[in-house]
Amino acid sequence: MGWDGDALAGQMEEIFERQHALADARAFSNTSTAEERGRSAKFESLRVSRSRIMTQLSAATNPSHRAVLERALKSINDQMAADEANS
Repeated sequence: MGWDGDALAGQMEEIFERQHALADARAFSNTSTAEERGRSAKFESLRVSRSRIMTQLSAATNPSHRAVLERALKSINDQMAADEANS
């Protein structure tokens, strides 16, 4: 399992920017629903987890540990992409 960091980072940054723009617009207009706030909180949690895993991945040297981190990163990216598609 390879990790194409540049392509993946570019895709995820686009998703982050869209999600943050939507969250900012909702917060500014103060019209967010409980469901929207819940999605925003879930997204923020995934974003923090993704950031932590990417930091660990950049420092990981053990192939087994890297594989675990890559699977975790893929899972988070998949969740974020699914959430983006459903918004």
